Amino acid sequence: MGLSRKERVFIVLLGIAAASGLTMLLLILVKATNVFLPADTKFGIVFDAGSSHTSLFVYQWPANKEKDTGVVSQTLACQIEGYCVSGPGISSYASDPTQAGESLKSCLEEALALIPRTQHQETPTFLGATAGMRLLSWHQQLPTAKRLFCGQYSSGLWTLPEDRMLVGALDLGGASTQISFVPQGPILNQSSQVTFRLYGANYSIYTHSYLCFGRDQVLIRLLAELAQNSSEPRVQHPCYHNGYQATLSLAPVYESPCVHTTDSLNFTQNLTVEGTGNPRDCVAALQNLFNFSSCKDQDCAFNGVYQPPVYGQFYAFSNFYYTFHFLNLTSRQPLNIVNDTVWKFCQTPWKLVGDLTLDAALAPSPYHTVVKQGLWGLTGFSWTEIHGKAMFRYQDWGGKCRGRVEASYPGQERWLRDYCASGLYILVLLLEGYKFSEETWPNIQFQKQAGGMDIGWTLGYMLNLTGMIPAEAPTQWRAQSYSIWTAGVVFAVLTLVAILGAAAVQLFWTQD
Repeated sequence: MGLSRKERVFIVLLGIAAASGLTMLLLILVKATNVFLPADTKFGIVFDAGSSHTSLFVYQWPANKEKDTGVVSQTLACQIEGYCVSGPGISSYASDPTQAGESLKSCLEEALALIPRTQHQETPTFLGATAGMRLLSWHQQLPTAKRLFCGQYSSGLWTLPEDRMLVGALDLGGASTQISFVPQGPILNQSSQVTFRLYGANYSIYTHSYLCFGRDQVLIRLLAELAQNSSEPRVQHPCYHNGYQATLSLAPVYESPCVHTTDSLNFTQNLTVEGTGNPRDCVAALQNLFNFSSCKDQDCAFNGVYQPPVYGQFYAFSNFYYTFHFLNLTSRQPLNIVNDTVWKFCQTPWKLVGDLTLDAALAPSPYHTVVKQGLWGLTGFSWTEIHGKAMFRYQDWGGKCRGRVEASYPGQERWLRDYCASGLYILVLLLEGYKFSEETWPNIQFQKQAGGMDIGWTLGYMLNLTGMIPAEAPTQWRAQSYSIWTAGVVFAVLTLVAILGAAAVQLFWTQD
């Protein structure tokens, strides 16, 4: 006796369910491939404890890294608030260490809000104390300092080098200046050589740090030199604009470890400083702060320090950038234009410096933009005449300028007065100190950021440290492509429908 119709339908549905189920299993097992989930993100915090500022940077990188080095990107840059743009360096809290921690609190809270709470305990935090703290080692150690950089530190820009090109670094801080680059030939002095392994490649870098040659300390040394060479409590300062006058206390000047003093000096004496606006005399005074005569060999910078010839492209940042940005000289202008601009600015009377300093509400750049836009083509006119024509053409512009200088730069009169000296010092340092020339000058880029990240030693420091943090193996899963996954879902649905159909036939189909 043959099978009934119900039995035949039941067997067919079971066959369809078995076939589609087997096909689904084959797709899952045979066509599956290994895939890796995106790596977790790691975070690191670096405090830049400079001589004149304190900053906090948060960096992140994939946990699995790239050839043993994290592909680091900047997530946060926080300036410790204080006078001017940023607060004083933590070295200024040497007599009250608890206040150093309090000053960092706001930025640290901002960083903790950015980093996931589950990663707070495992996030490495580093305090990098630079030249300002190195000066304290001569004068007064900060009792609570846990880490002090007493030697060289890597100051440069590090990104994933697809073409293996490294960019040299020129850093001008408040207390020191650094140069780091890969020379064309061998490094003959091993004490100036640092070897890094980044992204699977080894790099041999020349680097040197000059303590007491940072911008702030150079200006202090310059003022002390002028005061010591004057028999009167009045100094003619060639680097200050003509018409500038101020009475200063000598005590803070001679408290600097970079200034050599004698017992005959009266530290309580006040000094009247009058600007003369003479760039030639200013350059001569700045040159006296260097020891060029000790460099008789060709491969030498200044003060008898070995340096191979500069080679390759360079990024100049920190005070290099801030000074030239104020003077509108960050567009890779030729050396003769740079030199001419700095000298003209130094020769500008102090009264006009305030009138020609515009904030962003009046012009996009911070130095005599209105004059340059409307009157720069004029020849045969003095700065005073050009200023007068600008005042006539733009009518209420002068009054706005004078009012906005105080509002835009509160308490920054000393910064405005120092841009002349800073600009000339940069030229002396780069050309006579580091031995750049008119031919190599175009290789210098004055920049604050690159690739969306602040250029500075903290980025290179964090990159180097990622090599010491163990990498995490990426999570591995078995998965299929989208088309295979879609087919598997179709067969799974077909299997389920066939099974339900077979069950319905068995339960509800009455016998013929």
